[in-house]
Amino acid sequence: MNTVKNLKVLFLIILAASNSYAQDIQQKIKNIVDSTYAANPKAVGLALYVESPEQKLSFGYAKGYDNRDTKHQLSVDQPVLIASTTKPYVAAALLRLAEKGKLNIDQPIKNYLSQKSEMELSQAGYNTSLITIKHLLSHTSGIRDYVDADYFKFIGEHPKYAWTRDEQISRAAKLGKPLAQPGEGFKYADINFVLLTEIIENITHLPYYLSIKKLLSYKKNGLEITRFAKFEKADKNSHEWAHQYWDEFGWDTYNLDPSWDLYGGGGIATNVKEMSIFFQQLFGGKTIKNKKILSQMTADVPPNLEVNYCLGIRKIKYAGLLGYNHGGGLGTDLIYIPKLKTSIAVAVLEASNRPITVEMSKQIVALLSR
Repeated sequence: MNTVKNLKVLFLIILAASNSYAQDIQQKIKNIVDSTYAANPKAVGLALYVESPEQKLSFGYAKGYDNRDTKHQLSVDQPVLIASTTKPYVAAALLRLAEKGKLNIDQPIKNYLSQKSEMELSQAGYNTSLITIKHLLSHTSGIRDYVDADYFKFIGEHPKYAWTRDEQISRAAKLGKPLAQPGEGFKYADINFVLLTEIIENITHLPYYLSIKKLLSYKKNGLEITRFAKFEKADKNSHEWAHQYWDEFGWDTYNLDPSWDLYGGGGIATNVKEMSIFFQQLFGGKTIKNKKILSQMTADVPPNLEVNYCLGIRKIKYAGLLGYNHGGGLGTDLIYIPKLKTSIAVAVLEASNRPITVEMSKQIVALLSR
């Protein structure tokens, strides 16, 4: 009996110590967010979530406002437009199709594009028989982007204009000759992922947003409110969207039609919790179970290894540790640290303050690696 009693006491001591450690970490994370916000009040609002199962940590915290006019308190559960942080979701969906035997990423895009897109790109000088799906995933296709200064100017002057994907592809094709031969140059461009969602549709015969939802098993993998803006209705349990601002252009996302960044280069609306869950499930082997295929996502892609953009993600050092990362122009950042088996998602509501998302993540990685 004494042995059983002693074991119970030992268990309670270990449990108390574990709870104390978790509470201490949570408080330190709060301090990081609080101090960052105090130093950067023009950020409007900050939201952060950490998923670290081995450290028994699933914790989120928000500071600031979801609306700079009403000064309504921001909640960590509120969805935001994650902009280019959408790209890892699109890349993962393509690799799921590869896992299902529906495509090979080394195949040329010629036979996967619509007749209209293929013709426009060919007439612009692009050899779609040489450009592969992998080139699109790694931004090494040589295709010029439709996003430029004139594009942003048009959005500012016509904030409610409803763009189509076809228009964006046509715009890219009209902007000049190829930047480089396929595989010979890196140039980050939304057009690559806009073409990828067209490819997804032509393979699955479903709208890309429904295909991605199905391929990534949203509900099964804990993505309850994640959706593509405009095309998918908000979950009944979803909180109200936070306002997001880009003061350089005088933008409030509430005043913009989401179609300017909707077709794969961006487009997903979700909260920081579900962003961190997505990377946790993806790199934990729950979304893509074939390890060989999953490893393609993080394999080096020449020629620009300094940038180190792989397939829909970047490899980057955070506090000295290797991380898999993507950020979004509206102020989001998502990172997975393999050594810690930890994912961190951050959102800042004023886009020019985006660099602080990375700095906060680095501080948290340093905290968890002690």
